[in-house]
Amino acid sequence: MSGGAEARINLSKASILLLETSQHALETLDQICKGFGVREIHRCLTIAEAETVMRTRDVHLVLIDPAVEADAGHGFIRDLRKSKVEQQARIPIVALCGHPTLEEVGCCRDCGANFVVAKPITPGALLQRLQWVAKDQRDFVFTQAYVGPDRRFKFEGPPPATAGRREGDKLLPLGDALEPNLSQTDIDMLIKPQKVAL
Repeated sequence: MSGGAEARINLSKASILLLETSQHALETLDQICKGFGVREIHRCLTIAEAETVMRTRDVHLVLIDPAVEADAGHGFIRDLRKSKVEQQARIPIVALCGHPTLEEVGCCRDCGANFVVAKPITPGALLQRLQWVAKDQRDFVFTQAYVGPDRRFKFEGPPPATAGRREGDKLLPLGDALEPNLSQTDIDMLIKPQKVAL
């Protein structure tokens, strides 16, 4: 992939697993992926089919509707992330949600999905997300409670004058104040309701 605003990705050699809730949704997603130049597409309507593909094929990307089989898709994502095969544990996963409530987005994030895309899916929006996933530089986190890409998108180190929670975090010194601190009276005046003359 080249840099810049017009960055492109070549998906012709990618192997993609599609796991959808209906045959119609699967066919639509299949056509979109073929339009991107993908030649190897594994279409699945059940978790069992998807698990068989993951055991027998080399897959580079998973596009999944977590609502498959009464929301069993979340468990499938978790199982992939906890796979003993590191390549499968780190595979990019894009969750395709029909009703992306805040709770659903949080659930997908906590399962380890790289990104959530709202349905109905347009080719342009999906391609934009795939480009984003391809250039994502977030660290991968392995803990007992969570396995997946770092949930923080922008990490600039721990807050000043605090020790970080990561091994590589550095303690940054807190600079001297540039102005004197406000007095309690000044603070009270800032938050005190004021009468407005009309």
